[in-house]
Amino acid sequence: MPPADPAPYQRIHALYSDHHRWLNGWLRRQLGNACDAADIAQDTFMRILARREIPELREPRAFLSTIARGLVVEHWRRRELERAWLETLAQLPPAEAPSPESRLLFLEALVAIDRVLDALKPAVRQAFLLAQLDGLTCPQIAQRLGVSLATVERHVAAALRHCYALRFGA
Repeated sequence: MPPADPAPYQRIHALYSDHHRWLNGWLRRQLGNACDAADIAQDTFMRILARREIPELREPRAFLSTIARGLVVEHWRRRELERAWLETLAQLPPAEAPSPESRLLFLEALVAIDRVLDALKPAVRQAFLLAQLDGLTCPQIAQRLGVSLATVERHVAAALRHCYALRFGA
């Protein structure tokens, strides 16, 4: 069944036809890697396709580069997480190393956790991580950060609400 309004898809087709080569070249210069550039260029257009509404654009290259820039940041963050994960794995005795499938699942989980934490304000994220990873109590966090106990409690509660909302859609 054809879409009710083909105009948005025609705009995407024109956007892709007119600007894909430019975007790919721009990304190649940013990344220094043709394969990663091609992947991110495709991901940029996939993000546009996933939108409910496709705007009419006066500055299509600015629009595309804004989306692509965000994807490049995600790309570098994922690479950094992957590097840290591989360094951690290298320290494990061979008998304790996870299977390749488990390694990938762990990495995907780390990327998802990173996205969740990145959505938090820096102070909220810091308080939450001190509580969850370092096992500090709220009074200890307040002392370490030099803020009030009430502030730490609000930050940790906000982080927990954020995680809960993502998990349960509340």
